[in-house]
Amino acid sequence: MNQVDTVYGPVSETVFQAAKQIRLLICDVDGVFSDGRIYLGNDGEELKAFHTKDGFGIKALQNSGVAVAIITGRKSAIVENRMTNLGVKHIYQGVDNKLTAYEQLKRDLNVDDSQCAYIGDDMVDAPVMQLTGLGVAVEDAHPMLLKTADLRTFTAGGFGAVREVCDLIMAAQGNLESAQGMSV
Repeated sequence: MNQVDTVYGPVSETVFQAAKQIRLLICDVDGVFSDGRIYLGNDGEELKAFHTKDGFGIKALQNSGVAVAIITGRKSAIVENRMTNLGVKHIYQGVDNKLTAYEQLKRDLNVDDSQCAYIGDDMVDAPVMQLTGLGVAVEDAHPMLLKTADLRTFTAGGFGAVREVCDLIMAAQGNLESAQGMSV
């Protein structure tokens, strides 16, 4: 199998070609943007940690013309605030059936499966991930999800895995170098 070297490591030529077609990146949140841990305070306050690398990647990807969406089963003001601050306009929270949100996104953005990428960490992500042109599992995803993914990131969820996928898409589309000097 032919491989393409990226800044993170080699990926298959098939994955690199699929990344060229992407117009929409869809991300799960817990375990993808975060490390999957949820911190709860004594008063019920919920805290999550987000990596700045992922934020830079999302902004750069959007600036390069690729739309970004999140679909997550949990609902959190923290996620709403973080994604809004990053300019993400398509935020689906508290979603039981991710396929329904995915179909809505495709209609709203006039894209087909081959133009969508999805990054997830657990089996709830598999139904959407398997339909997209590029299905990505974070490095520390559930082993069964890893078997269905087109690509396993070199980076764990919550530690820059989203940035890695953004960089891959921009590299495949010839936009990575111009995005590196961007200010966010």
